[in-house]
Amino acid sequence: MRLDTTMHQRMDQRMILAPRMIQSMEILQLPIMALQERIQQELQENPVLELKETTPEEQAAQAEEDGEPLPEQEKEPEREEELVIDEKDDSLDFDRLEALNKDWEDQFNEEHRPSRGALDEESDKKHDAMQNMASRPQSLQEYLNEQLTFVDAPAEQMELIRYIISHIDERGYVVTPLVDISQSYNPPVTETQVEEALTVIQKLEPLGVGARNLRECLLLQVTPDTPQREVVRVLIGNHLEDIEHNRLPVIQRRTGFDIQVIKSAIDDVIKHLNPRPGSQYTAENIPYVVPDIVVERTEDGDYTVRLLDDWVPNIYISRRYMDAYKDKSSDAKTKEYLKRKIQAAQWLLESIEQRRNTLEKVTRAIIAHQRAFLDKGPDNIEPLKMQQIADQVGVHVTTVSRAVDDKWVQTPRGIFPLKRFFGGGTQTTTGEEVAWETIKQKLLEIIDREDKSNPLSDEDLVRKLNEAGYPVARRTVTKYRKTLNIPQSRQRKDWTLGDMK
Repeated sequence: MRLDTTMHQRMDQRMILAPRMIQSMEILQLPIMALQERIQQELQENPVLELKETTPEEQAAQAEEDGEPLPEQEKEPEREEELVIDEKDDSLDFDRLEALNKDWEDQFNEEHRPSRGALDEESDKKHDAMQNMASRPQSLQEYLNEQLTFVDAPAEQMELIRYIISHIDERGYVVTPLVDISQSYNPPVTETQVEEALTVIQKLEPLGVGARNLRECLLLQVTPDTPQREVVRVLIGNHLEDIEHNRLPVIQRRTGFDIQVIKSAIDDVIKHLNPRPGSQYTAENIPYVVPDIVVERTEDGDYTVRLLDDWVPNIYISRRYMDAYKDKSSDAKTKEYLKRKIQAAQWLLESIEQRRNTLEKVTRAIIAHQRAFLDKGPDNIEPLKMQQIADQVGVHVTTVSRAVDDKWVQTPRGIFPLKRFFGGGTQTTTGEEVAWETIKQKLLEIIDREDKSNPLSDEDLVRKLNEAGYPVARRTVTKYRKTLNIPQSRQRKDWTLGDMK
């Protein structure tokens, strides 16, 4: 076998994304709050970017409100000869940069710095905000340990109790086997000692804490004051699976309890027990939705689209650094550094402006297609694909996908994610296009009106939808029923209203 090296030419096509294009796609995909964070990060990392605190209109309004004369408009400095470097040499087009800065309402004024009083006022605001921040909620372990001050137990057992509490998960359960706890404790103890310590924990609040499974958790919550206490204990101890599948006749045959008594114990007691007693001590992060766009109805019944970009910091490129780059006395290393930073700032400004234009165009096209949604409500949503919007706006479908990703729109009908307006559909028996969302709403309506003593099966639901003009397959009905968290027909049956077959 002979090994050698050769040289040859090959022609092929490759798609290479320039850094500028990648940044543009990233900016387009960011929601408003993430865009704000991105700009704040760029302000920290790029010294040529400056933050414009207030606009001339805001300064004028504030001066008028305070009754002070408006400051004289500073004269625009005489424009020096512009330096334009060839684009092919990763250049900086200063004509374009100044146009960008004017679009961002930049006056290239470096002297508008916050005064000492403004800084003190800002500090006071931050202090007040910190004072009004919600404190960290008490954890389940902290609450249990707090209750131990009222428990009379030997010191050795108290240490073991605290060790077991550290093994309780966020639901309030002890998921670690007791034998493992006994062996990992230092010094090791017997499983019986762990059982005794766990019994102490199970007497603490909230009821059900320290359970090892769902059955034990529910039984711990049954007190001497619980209505139908004995019936409830039998149902929890032996028939949880039957309750889950609504097999009340099976429970009746095995226990001898009247069907009405069984249903009353389930509805009035068992359904009100907490299967996750520790959940109330878990801090839930509820996402705060900030709309990127607002759609408003005008007096003539039309709709206007407006971007809510008040959250976006108003930034511009500093003239001081531009002048430093154009200064012929600057050394080559400094000029190269400034060129990279100014170019990055230019790309950022252009990406933000492109995001604004694309998002506004895409939203206008969506609203034009979904006019019935806004006029009559969500039940009247039309089938719409992203490719349709892409063709109308004149962009690639992936651009539409990035534009609507994680974006919210405020409309007269409420706040919705932009993706809510997209979806497939089918044709009715009359040949009209209907969205799958409309079929889901019709499915909910049919199930809501069914006879609960004889609920409709999936085959019956298919027949009802076909009669209403919506031809769908059985697998589609089953999929939508599960998506909407609707139980199957046997679980929806009310046994007290019909027979017990």
